Amino acid sequence: MSSPSMTPLEDTMRIKITKALAPSTLEIYNDSHMHSHHRAMKDSTSRETHFRVVVTSEVFKAKMQPARHRIVYALLKEEMERAGGIHALQLRTRTADEEQRQNVRDRAEKGKHIGDIEQR
Repeated sequence: MSSPSMTPLEDTMRIKITKALAPSTLEIYNDSHMHSHHRAMKDSTSRETHFRVVVTSEVFKAKMQPARHRIVYALLKEEMERAGGIHALQLRTRTADEEQRQNVRDRAEKGKHIGDIEQR
């Protein structure tokens, strides 16, 4: 018999996003610990209230950011409406092409910084 998950809300998010969006990249960061001192969190007993989510999916192709975010919000509607559920959700939604372009920019920027250091 397995023990109950320490991250049931994150697990649910992962299942729902994976099932609906078939992402090539899915990163979920629980940032709740950084916000537990906020007044709005004073009476909350949940350790899963603030998340950053990075999701890459072809479902987002030809959709603007607001439409992409609405898709994710709709998937997580119950978790956002429930007491002790998601209080804050930061999204980074992209297609595989957008992710690849960002990776190229990141590598180029990293190489630029390494070159700057080597020139000193």
